[in-house]
Amino acid sequence: MNRLLGVLVMCVAMAASAEEAGGLTWTAPTEWAAQGERPMRAATYKVPAAKGDTEGAELAVFYFGQGQGGAVDANVKRWLGQFQTADGKPVDKAAKTKAEKLGGLPVTTVDVKGTYTGGGPMMGPSTPKPGYRLLGAIVEGPEGAVFFKLTGPEKTVAASEKSFRKLLESVKKK
Repeated sequence: MNRLLGVLVMCVAMAASAEEAGGLTWTAPTEWAAQGERPMRAATYKVPAAKGDTEGAELAVFYFGQGQGGAVDANVKRWLGQFQTADGKPVDKAAKTKAEKLGGLPVTTVDVKGTYTGGGPMMGPSTPKPGYRLLGAIVEGPEGAVFFKLTGPEKTVAASEKSFRKLLESVKKK
C-alpha cells in the first residue's frame, strides 16, 4: 500500500511540475497531451488536429531563468521573423500584438499567420510550412518571463484559440 501511495505521489508531483515555471503556474486544457521533457522547454503540449487538418499543433512553453530569454519586444520581433507572407514578404503589418494584464501579470500576446519558416536549425521545421499560425504570449512572472508559443496549421490553431486564452487566464503566481 505504501509503495502504491509513493508511486501516486510521484506521478502527481511530476504532473504538477510540468505546469509551472518562473514562479508561475497554469492549467493546460485536458485535451492537450503533455509531452516528455525537451531541451530548453518548461513544458510541451501536443494539440489535436482540427477537422480537415492532417497534423496537430504544438504549445511550447519556455523559461530561461530570471533576466534571461531577452526583452519582450525582441522576442515578439523574433517570432514575427519566423513567418512570411505567401510571396515571401515580412508579416509585420498583418500580425497582431497586444499588451495587457491577466491575473495582475503583464502579458504580451502575438497572433501571426502565413508561411512558418521556423526559428533556426533546432527551433523550427526543416521546410517552410504555408498556412500556419502562431499564437504566442510572454508572461512576465516574478522570476522572469515565461514564453507560451502555440504553432500549427491555421485551422487547428483557430480551433484552439479559446483554449489557449483560457490557459493564459489560468496563469498565476505560485
